[in-house]
Amino acid sequence: MSTVDELLAADRTLLLVDDDKTFLTRLERAMQKRGFDVRIADTVAGGLAAVSEAPPAYAVVDLRLEDGNGLDVVAALHQKRGDARAVVLTGYGNIATAVTAVKLGAVDYLSKPADAEDVINALLATGNKPPEPPENPMSADRVRWEHIQRVYELCDRNVSETARRLNMHRRTLQRILAKRAPK
Repeated sequence: MSTVDELLAADRTLLLVDDDKTFLTRLERAMQKRGFDVRIADTVAGGLAAVSEAPPAYAVVDLRLEDGNGLDVVAALHQKRGDARAVVLTGYGNIATAVTAVKLGAVDYLSKPADAEDVINALLATGNKPPEPPENPMSADRVRWEHIQRVYELCDRNVSETARRLNMHRRTLQRILAKRAPK
């Protein structure tokens, strides 16, 4: 085990940044049970303040927050503490964002919903060995639904524009949007 790994093993400080309060509370409890000293924030501003006050050894940051982009928190953490390990969570994942997250210092990029075990495996993976794949990855239907939701949000919730960009009939899109997310 390297010196950096030893330091991180001793320092179990963790910052959780997510605007989904229910998810944030659940993940906070789960991580505390696993021995982490957890601080939480529900905005980019709160995450940046926590990083500047006392940079944690670990961070789990949602990509899209109400007041901005969670990658700003990852970048600030990497500047303050180069050895910190950050994981980015998102329900709106794409390859370009994942690459940007890694370039800014994130060690992994997980799609929501992620459970505590997936997060811990990503945070504590060492060396060049990637973390184990998730036990229950998202289904193809869920990935499709997430993509449609992402484009819908990027089109400012305009159904006609979203349907045009997805090359889909407007009524078909309306039916998809009216349904619950698949598992």
